[in-house]
Amino acid sequence: MGRSYCGAAVIDRGATMIKLTQLNGRPIVVNADLIEFIESTPDTIVSLTTGKKILVRETDDEVILRAAAFRRLCRTEPVAVAI
Repeated sequence: MGRSYCGAAVIDRGATMIKLTQLNGRPIVVNADLIEFIESTPDTIVSLTTGKKILVRETDDEVILRAAAFRRLCRTEPVAVAI
């Protein structure tokens, strides 16, 4: 399996992962491809396509920026793939 480090996130088997912080302060790595929508109520709730909801400290704009920046950065870096 290929794994490449891209900024503060990890590409593993084609997954796009971003680092976020849960409300209790614990870091969490989320597959950005699974984000369905983000709510601010006033806490930020990240809803995944799996039905799971995650409360995070980052604002909705920060989550969007991290996911977009990660995708841009990773397009320019090669991903290691095991054959």
